[in-house]
Formats: sequence, structure tokens, C-alpha cells
Amino acid sequence: MEIKVLGTGCPKCKTLVEATRKAVAELGVNANIVKEEDIVKIMNSGVMRTPALVIDGKVVLYGRVPNMEELKEIITKNS
Repeated sequence: MEIKVLGTGCPKCKTLVEATRKAVAELGVNANIVKEEDIVKIMNSGVMRTPALVIDGKVVLYGRVPNMEELKEIITKNS
């Protein structure tokens, strides 16, 4: 599974990256986590509000940082 966190480096984007790493570790999911900061690539994903979470090419969350339980649910549902 590939998980991308889209964001230009704002505090919320950094928080989502760390939370995603923690959630993946706690779930024991085999995932490659990538941080995408290129604004052109972010916009090409159709995301206008960051941070955003993309799992295997599908935007599953944008514009906010979910709590840990919701994040785990999103990852499990889309794995």
C-alpha cells in the first residue's frame, strides 16, 4: 500500500505525517508513506485544502487532521 500525505510543510501537514506513521505502525500494516510537498503535484491531485491523505492513488481525507481512531479506520477501510 502507498500512502501519500499532501502538504506544503505546514504544522498540520507535519502532524498528519507523524500520526499516519504511528497509525500504520500500530495497525501493523505494510505501507510506504510518502510526503508530497510539490504544490503543482498536490493541485494535480485535485486537492485544494491541505493536509490531504491519499491511499493507493485515492484521496481519502483533506483539509484537516483526524484523531487517531478515525485515521486508523480510514487506513483499514482503504487497505
